[in-house]
Amino acid sequence: MANAVRALLAGGVIAHPTESVWGLACDPHNPDAVARLLRLKNRPLEKGLILVSGDVNHFSGLLHNLSGDQRARIDATWPGPVTWLVPHFDQVPAWVSGVHHSVALRHTNHGFTAALSRAFGGPIVSTSANPTGCQPARYKYQVLRYFGDELDFVGGGNTGGRSAPSEIRDASSGRIVRAG
Repeated sequence: MANAVRALLAGGVIAHPTESVWGLACDPHNPDAVARLLRLKNRPLEKGLILVSGDVNHFSGLLHNLSGDQRARIDATWPGPVTWLVPHFDQVPAWVSGVHHSVALRHTNHGFTAALSRAFGGPIVSTSANPTGCQPARYKYQVLRYFGDELDFVGGGNTGGRSAPSEIRDASSGRIVRAG
């Protein structure tokens, strides 16, 4: 864990297990780290990224503008493998939100990933560990096959065993954007 946190704090890009697939992570406030992650994935900046944390309080500034009903919908699924799109009101960098007025947030219940964000001291960017157009890595050997030695840390145990990536829902409407 300490090596993963050191890598994040130093602006590195790491691979870690999540609830269903391996993810690539970095410090969301470091534009160079995010640019490197996007380059590794061959992912356009415009799409935006997911912020993941093991502590819902890391998202308090983004959640306080939600209605009681919206917050109840979110609270009913967290912690867990549901990612919510919430309005960001320019509280997150454009390199995280892309061209969107919302940001994707997940309060994870994966042991390593939750502990990683808590040790890091805030949410981390976490996106599937695969180049765009390829299947997400479900095992460490797949991460290594995709990225070789281009990552600063690869580890954290196994995925949570879910067969589908996290579900994505819109907090404003409750609509399912991507089934999980």
